[in-house]
Amino acid sequence: MSPVLEPVVPLSARRRTVPRWLRRTTGPLLLLVLWQVSSATGVLPSDTLASPGTIAGTASDLLEDGTLPHAMLVSVQRVLIGLALGGVIGVSLALVSGLSRLGEDLVDASVQMLRSIPWVGMIPLFIIWMGIGEAPKIALIALGVTFHLYLNVYAGIRGVDAQLIEAGNSLGLGRWGLIRHVVLPGALPGAMTGLRYSLATAWLALVFGETINADDGIGFLLNRAREFFQTDVIVVCLIVYAALGLLADFIVRTLERLLLQWRPNFTGK
Repeated sequence: MSPVLEPVVPLSARRRTVPRWLRRTTGPLLLLVLWQVSSATGVLPSDTLASPGTIAGTASDLLEDGTLPHAMLVSVQRVLIGLALGGVIGVSLALVSGLSRLGEDLVDASVQMLRSIPWVGMIPLFIIWMGIGEAPKIALIALGVTFHLYLNVYAGIRGVDAQLIEAGNSLGLGRWGLIRHVVLPGALPGAMTGLRYSLATAWLALVFGETINADDGIGFLLNRAREFFQTDVIVVCLIVYAALGLLADFIVRTLERLLLQWRPNFTGK
């Protein structure tokens, strides 16, 4: 009688009895339930922080009357314009500095010096130079984006393995061939990391920028709610900021998976 063979199940697979998505949502759900119970029992007063039910109702009202969608559209437009401007400037400076020693001597020291200045502290100068319209808001976003992209793209270019450059030379690639086929693909992971940091900085800069006499946008709703002690509207605005930030990060992660398929990554155990 031949022995019966049983499939070998890895120990790690045996332990994963609970789906990962359920484990990841357990903590936030418990926190939400605790928040609602505290509000319902009076432990957390409504004038300190509105209950989740009140916040959901406020969000529904803001969506129905079109206030929140319009504010989101204005804020997203500011971020996209600032991100585009800062991206062009940051990547251009990184290419000049990273691909050439002369460019590094001319550019890097100045950028590093400006980077040490808190970009939020530039708000008074931006108001003096550009007034209180859209220009200082977009300039603040672009400034924050520029430095993150510059540092990461520059580091990515200078982090390319020298042996790959030698291999490209042995295959007959010229300077521009090396840049196109070796240097830029090698710097792409650093550029994607810089883009993720830049998006986070862009949303942070938007919060500060929309305090500059804004008459529209999520920051305008946030400041107006602060004046009237509307904690429900404040939380709705914060949730919108967080959701937009997570959406932007998801888009960048998707781009990373598409553009960096050639690079194997450790995904954890």
